[in-house]
Parts: sequence; C-alpha cells; structure tokens
Amino acid sequence: MGTFVKDFFGGKLFKGDRGVWMIYFFLCMISLVEVYSASSRLTFEGGHHWGPMVNQAGFLLVGLIVILLVHRIPCKWFMLFPFILLPVALILLLYTAVLGGGSNINETHRWVTFGSISFQPSELAKAALLMTTAVVLAKTQTEKEEFVRGKKRKIVGAIKGKRYLAFAIVGGAALIICGLIFLDNVSTALMLFFVVIIMMFIGQVPKDLMFKGLAVMAGVGAFFVMTTMVVPEDVWKEIPGCKRVVTVKRRVERKFHLGEDSSQQNANKSDIQILLNDENSQTTYASIAIANSDVVGLGPGNSIQRDFLQHAESDFIYAIIVEELGIPGAFFVAFLYLVLLIRVGRIAQKCTSFFPAFLVLGFGIMMVLQAFLNMSVAVGLVPVTGQTLPLISKGGTSILITSFYIGVILSVSRYAEKKEQQAPIVEAVPNGETSEYYTDGGMS
Repeated sequence: MGTFVKDFFGGKLFKGDRGVWMIYFFLCMISLVEVYSASSRLTFEGGHHWGPMVNQAGFLLVGLIVILLVHRIPCKWFMLFPFILLPVALILLLYTAVLGGGSNINETHRWVTFGSISFQPSELAKAALLMTTAVVLAKTQTEKEEFVRGKKRKIVGAIKGKRYLAFAIVGGAALIICGLIFLDNVSTALMLFFVVIIMMFIGQVPKDLMFKGLAVMAGVGAFFVMTTMVVPEDVWKEIPGCKRVVTVKRRVERKFHLGEDSSQQNANKSDIQILLNDENSQTTYASIAIANSDVVGLGPGNSIQRDFLQHAESDFIYAIIVEELGIPGAFFVAFLYLVLLIRVGRIAQKCTSFFPAFLVLGFGIMMVLQAFLNMSVAVGLVPVTGQTLPLISKGGTSILITSFYIGVILSVSRYAEKKEQQAPIVEAVPNGETSEYYTDGGMS
C-alpha cells in the first residue's frame, strides 16, 4: 500500500502519454457532472437522489483500475489477446443474435447476464476484431533500412505473397463478426466495419481487392434496402434476427420524411403533435434542449429537457451538455475527442513496429468515430443509432471497454516513447521511390 501511495503522488502510477491522461480525466469529470444532471428520470423512478451518480462514479473508478492495470502490460502481449477474445466473442454473439439468448430489451438480445453482471457481447467483439485486424496486418508487412539516393531510409511494404492473405483473413473475420452484430445492432456493425476498412487502407491491403469487395457489398446492401421497401414489416418481424430491420427502416424514414404511411397518419395532426409523438419525441426534445442553450447555456444542473428526454443520461447526453454548457461546452467536448485522435496519430508515428501502430489507430478511430456519431444524432444530423458518448454516457459495459482502449493506447505510448529514445532517426521513403521491395513494384 505504501508503494502505491508513493507511486501515486510521485507521478509514477500514471505512465504513458500525458495528453491522453488529461483528456481521460476531463471526460470523466464531464461525465460525473452531466450524468448526475441528466438522470432526473432515473432518480425519480429509483427514489435515490445520488444513485445514478454513485453508479457512474463506481464504473469510472473500476475503469480507472482497468487502465492502470492494462497500461502496464507490454504492448507485444496484446498480440495474444485475439486468440482468446475472438472465440469468446463469437460464441456469445451466436448465443444472443442467432439463438436468441440473453436479456430481451426492446426486441433485441444485446445483453448477456451472469448473476448481477450484464454486458454487451458486441463491445467485446469490437475489441476482439480490431486486435485481430492489427495482428494480421502486422504479420503481413515488414520493413528494412536501405540507402536511397545516398540517404538512409526506412522502406515499408508487404511481405511477398501475403498482401492478399491479409484481405482474406481480415475481410472474412469482419464479415462474420459484423454480420452477427448486425442482427441486433445495425449501427455498431456498420461503424465497426468502417473502422476495419480504414485499418486495411492504412495497412496497405491491395486497394483493387478492397474496391471490388466494397462494390460487391454495396450491391448487396442496395438489394437489401430495396427488399426492405417491398417486403411488409410484419414479415420481417417473423424472420429470426430481422426484427431490427423494421426499427432501422422507421428511423430512416422519420429522419428523411419517407414513406406514405407516415404521411397519411400525420395528415390530421398538428406540427406539435407530429413532433411529440412517441416515435419522434427523442429527437424533438433533443432539438429543444439545444435551442434552450441560448449559446452560453443554462449552467450545470439546470437542464429543462432532461425531465422529458428519454435516455438523456446515455444516448442523448450530448444534447444535455449543449443545453447546460452552451456552444462553448459543446465545442470543448468535441475538441477533446479531436485531440485524442491527434495524440493517437502521433503515438502511432512513433511506433517502430507495425502491430502497436495498427492497434492504437484502430482503438483511437473507433472511440472518436463513436463519439462523433453520438453527437451527430443529438444535433439531428443522422438518424437515431443508440451509440453512447465514450466515457461520458452512463453505461457500465461501454465505460469498461473504453477504459480498456485507453489502457492499450497508454501502453503503446510507453512503448513508443521508449523506442523513440533508443532508435536512430531514419527518413521514410515515399511510395514508388523503390521497386525492389514490393510485390507489384510499388505499394498499393
């Protein structure tokens, strides 16, 4: 215990990138204040004034412990994690999405419960797939130092014969995992697949194969969308694993004012009645909350729409942030996530090995993309998705998985800093500078 206290006050407990640590603590402070403010509905239903904040503080504390443990793990050990996490995630997804196991909430089976502990297998699957992608991309690339035009430079490229192997393995794993997640959580599946695509682009997977694969998937997606417009909703509800198709269809139609049925139903209703019906109420109250901010905000704890907005403490917490903290607070939160992405990019640049660079980029892009997707829903730019605001929204599974991401990023930053001090400075060669090292005469 004495060693722990000494390390804590001596600054040795929090190792890794200081910028990431600062962003993490800012997000935690915002989370405590805004979850406490936005949880009036939960407080009323539960009868405990401090209950939501105490629960959130408890999850954040456990998340901090996760970070402190994970960021001390040597980053090369993370290469072993996919061999454990991926099979477990696959089994749990099959159990929930295909077999219909777990807790049934809003006609979905996203949760698995062990005693008093509940979590979403999709969160575990995200981490597993991103780590698997990082391992595969790292194992199919290499680097060496050569003299190019009289200067010592680092040549980066794919191992001969393995450039297409990465596409096959990563693409297959992504289709399986994202396909299973898609059955109960469309937005998470699409977001995860998008991040994997970005990682493959960064990892020099052949672009011709990627474009062909994306073209095929776009065609399948277009056919699926056309099918949803023709097949009646009652039929989709009867097909196992397709109930969420109806929900997604309705959300898109509401957002873009599509569908004849909704127009006929709203023909005899006033504008206020249309906006405040059950299906539109969340986005409507979120818009009202943003309008109430009056640029400078109402002040912490003074939100009005928190009493009317469902899921104000999770999916729509950004609307409460805007209402209470105004435009400056909204920009500050967005700024924190942007700085996090910048810090992650700099950490990746410092890495002298492929795996930690791909890993930190995957986790960083996932967190920031999810954050901006949540904010876009709150301000009405995209249809409702159900994505939480990382480290700010109420939710145990999301906080713990995000804390794991932060711990891994800090572990990689420790590795990168150590290697940067030891490695000589070399200049990276531009694409096409040399053709001796690549399979096709250049990186693609």
